[in-house]
Amino acid sequence: MLPDVIEIQPLGAAPKAEITVPGSKSITNRALILAALARGEVTLRGALWSEDTQVMTNALQQLGFEIEVKRDSRESCNRTLHVKGLDGRISRAGSSDDPLELFVGNAGTAARFLAAFVCLGKGAYRLRGVKRMHERPQAALFHALRELGYRIDANRDRLPAVIHGSGPRATACRISIDESSQFASGLLLCAGAGSWTVQLADGAVEEAAYVAMTRQLIGSFPHGGGEFQIEADASSASYFVAADWLFDRLPGTGVKIAAYPQSSWQIDAAFPKFLPLPARVSRATDLGDSIMTAMVLAPFADQAIMFTELGRLRVQECERVAALRAELTKCGAKVLERGQSLTIYPAGESLHGATIETYQDHRMAMCFAILGLKIPGIKIKNPACVRKTFPNFFQKLAAPPPVGLGAVLFDPQSGVPLEGEHLFAG
Repeated sequence: MLPDVIEIQPLGAAPKAEITVPGSKSITNRALILAALARGEVTLRGALWSEDTQVMTNALQQLGFEIEVKRDSRESCNRTLHVKGLDGRISRAGSSDDPLELFVGNAGTAARFLAAFVCLGKGAYRLRGVKRMHERPQAALFHALRELGYRIDANRDRLPAVIHGSGPRATACRISIDESSQFASGLLLCAGAGSWTVQLADGAVEEAAYVAMTRQLIGSFPHGGGEFQIEADASSASYFVAADWLFDRLPGTGVKIAAYPQSSWQIDAAFPKFLPLPARVSRATDLGDSIMTAMVLAPFADQAIMFTELGRLRVQECERVAALRAELTKCGAKVLERGQSLTIYPAGESLHGATIETYQDHRMAMCFAILGLKIPGIKIKNPACVRKTFPNFFQKLAAPPPVGLGAVLFDPQSGVPLEGEHLFAG
């Protein structure tokens, strides 16, 4: 079990390593919904097994779906999932007086996808999560579901919410993805089974990266049953690409990623193309969650880097714009926040160690852990928050090459190095 705080001892150089990264969270949770809707059994290979995907799996099992979970011999945080689809039906439901309870944690994909999915059932479902999930936006999705004819009971249009399913309805809705593309993805995943026509209200943003991923996945999925391979998570891979660049400045020369995503589905698969960093990087059009990884690299750039269109980062697992500014500043970086942008300036030798607040956000923990491979004295609070998408992240940092980076991680209170199961965020 990970301690409350870990410290990372910097590496002298990037090792020769080939890192296996767990499956894509975004693809796994989309594939689970599609598999439940399928006309027969679907086998999902390379599925991520982390807090977010376990939340989705547990919820589907509560709804009456049979899901067999088997270990993956190639990656300990992946699973092979055998899902028996029910051809658009949901076999279990609660009543208005006693809704079926579904817990979504702080998983945006589970919260948004399940909200649309349970409308296909016949009964009432209560979705709830952790405190932060109850603060995150849901209103645009709830408005669209009401437009389709479903009853949603929700204070301030946030979770917890009771959703009254009444089966398919041949109706239409418009959905804004200003706050989250997951709203549109949830509707699109269920649109075929629900007989819904879904239109995006934002014109050109219809091809936003994660909406495009959803459309491509729907188009290639074995809806009649069969097998589906989930590719490695590009956002998770970005940390190891970043570590390589920090030392060699030539991505892929020291640290490589096994089975790096080859499709165009994940926007973050483009991360290596953004090294060295250009003067301007957009969250809307250039990078997804890996833009946070890029921000931690920005103090090492030769020029100021402006990161733009960051509005959605403010309403995710934490207020990520403010969090990144605060923690980078704590480490000696100069960061200017203006509107929905952050400008980060070259820091030279002024970067130094600090105790990093992670705000219960897995990506804050992983980003600053990579900084700790270069800068001495970086301590990460609540490192176990990586369980959300990458439970064995710190094991990958510490494992000896060629399967890991060979970094030394230790408990700063005792000074004892941490190894093996002590680095797993279970």
